[in-house]
Amino acid sequence: MYYRQMGSIPHKRHTMFKKKDGSLYREQVMGTRGFSGTQSILYHHYMPTEVLKSELNTSYLPEYEGKQSLKHRHLVTGKIEKKGDALTSRTYLLGNQDLLIGTAYVNEPMKNFYRNGDGDEMLFIHYGSGKLETMFGTITYRPGDYLVIPIGTIYRILPDENEATKMLFVEAFSQITTPRRYRNEYGQLLEHSPFCERDIRGPEMLETYNLQGEFEVLLKSRGSIHSHVLGHHPFDVVGWDGYLYPWAFNIEDFEPITGRVHQPPPVHQTFEGKHFVVCSFVPRLFDYHPEAIPAPYYHSNVNSDEMLYYVEGNFMSRKGVQVESITLHPSGIPHGPHPGKPESSIGKKETLEMAVMIDTFHPLQVVKGLTEIEDPTYMYSWTDKKE
Repeated sequence: MYYRQMGSIPHKRHTMFKKKDGSLYREQVMGTRGFSGTQSILYHHYMPTEVLKSELNTSYLPEYEGKQSLKHRHLVTGKIEKKGDALTSRTYLLGNQDLLIGTAYVNEPMKNFYRNGDGDEMLFIHYGSGKLETMFGTITYRPGDYLVIPIGTIYRILPDENEATKMLFVEAFSQITTPRRYRNEYGQLLEHSPFCERDIRGPEMLETYNLQGEFEVLLKSRGSIHSHVLGHHPFDVVGWDGYLYPWAFNIEDFEPITGRVHQPPPVHQTFEGKHFVVCSFVPRLFDYHPEAIPAPYYHSNVNSDEMLYYVEGNFMSRKGVQVESITLHPSGIPHGPHPGKPESSIGKKETLEMAVMIDTFHPLQVVKGLTEIEDPTYMYSWTDKKE
C-alpha cells in the first residue's frame, strides 16, 4: 500500500498531541512483523487498552471431514440458508493452516464490533452494497469489491437497508498484499501490473466518536472468539497516518492480460498471502493466434489446490456449475475443461465470465456436514460417453 493521512495528527510522531483542555490524545502504533512491516499511527480520545470486561466465548475453528477419496468437489453455496450479520452469517467451507474460506449471506447490520487478531481478512462482495465502518474510517462497498481488512482492525459491516449482501470471505493467518512481482523496489505498482494505485480506495471519511459507555468488541484469536467490553466507543480516532489501513479494490478494475495463445493462471493473480494467492477472472478478449484454443488446457495442479467461486456469466470451460457455485480441484490429479468445451471455444472472440480463484499451496480440507449443498456427481462429469 501507499502512504495515507486522515484527520488531525501532530507534526512529529511520538510527541505531545494535546486536546483543547490540555490533556493528551493517546498515540497507538499499529504495525506488522515486529515494527519492520507496514504500520500506521493512530490518535485516540481514550486509551485503546481500556477494557472493562474480558470473556472467552467459543471456538470458531471448523471441524473438517475425515479421510475421503481424492476427488474434485462442487459446492452450491446458494443453497445455504444461514443468514444474519457479517459475522454470525459466515459459513466455513474450506480451510487449512493458512486460511479459512467461506460465504456469508448478510441481511442484518452488525450490532457489536469485531476484529480479527489472527490475520488479515478479504471480503469479496458478490452482490449488495453498504458500509464497512472501521477505526480508520468508512469505506462504502458495492458489488465486485474486494475489501481487505488488516489484522487487529476493529470494524463492523452495515448492509444497505432492504438489500442483502452476499460475500465470499477469506480469513487469513497472514498479511494479504498485492503480488510482489507487480511492484518495483520502492513498492510502487509497475506498468505491467493489471491495476494501479488509483484503482485502490482507502477510507473515504473519518467519523470520530467521543463517547464513553460499554461497547462490546468480539475478537477472533487463537482459535476462539473472545468478548472485550471497552469503556469507550472503539471509533474514537481523531487522526492517523501510515501504510496500514483497510482498502477496497473492485474486480471490474482488474485489466486482464491476454496473448496469442492461452495464458497461464498466474496472469489473473490479484493478491497474495502466506502460501496462497487470489486471482480474478474477468471479461476479456480470447487468444488471437489463428489456431488458438481459448479453453484452458488440461493440467495438474502442481503443489497447489484450486478453488473457484463463480460470480457472473457462463464459465466457458465448465458445465453444470452456476452463479454462487464453488469448485475445488485438489493437487495430485489433473483437471480442465469439460468434454466438448475445447472444441466449442474455437473461434470465439471473448468471454463475459467473472470468477474468483484461490490457489493454496497446502491442501484444502472440506468442512464437515456440507452434503446438502454438494453435487456428488461432479467428479464424474468429465466422462464423455461418445468416446
